[in-house]
Amino acid sequence: MKKQYLESGKIVGTHGIKGEVRIDPWCDSPQFLSEFTTLYLDPDGKTTIEVKSRPHKNITLAKIKGVDSIEQAERLRGKIVYINRNEVELDEGVNFVQDLIGLDVIDADNNKNYGKITDVLRTGANDVYEITGADGKKYLAPVIDEVFPERNVDGGYVLIRPMKGIFDDED
Repeated sequence: MKKQYLESGKIVGTHGIKGEVRIDPWCDSPQFLSEFTTLYLDPDGKTTIEVKSRPHKNITLAKIKGVDSIEQAERLRGKIVYINRNEVELDEGVNFVQDLIGLDVIDADNNKNYGKITDVLRTGANDVYEITGADGKKYLAPVIDEVFPERNVDGGYVLIRPMKGIFDDED
């Protein structure tokens, strides 16, 4: 089941003396997180905060409505911030990382189950899926169309055509 509210960053400190906070973004970029005017402080969306944000190097600086001093801002240090998935429009074929974690990795040609996606690594050129087999062994596979011809988040799986060397030199 897809989560409605997605972990998107962590408040890691304060900025200045007027209550701004520094957020380490766990999403695509500080710019992406800066586009939201409402963030949530819990995974069920009950605690909302209104923010005005801006990217600053590799973090997001946010002024939270009602937080006007460094002392008030300091109390938020360590809190996880969430976004509402309904407030994001993803491009075709783009998925939230949290929706990919736990998907079964199935061979497109013979239905062999290689395990589950346990992490998505950002390498620059393309993402890499970390796949953990039933035996606990971890494998890395590049997220390119030739290797992953289908992603079916709602169906709970991705199809793979493994490159030589991904699974112990199997074809």
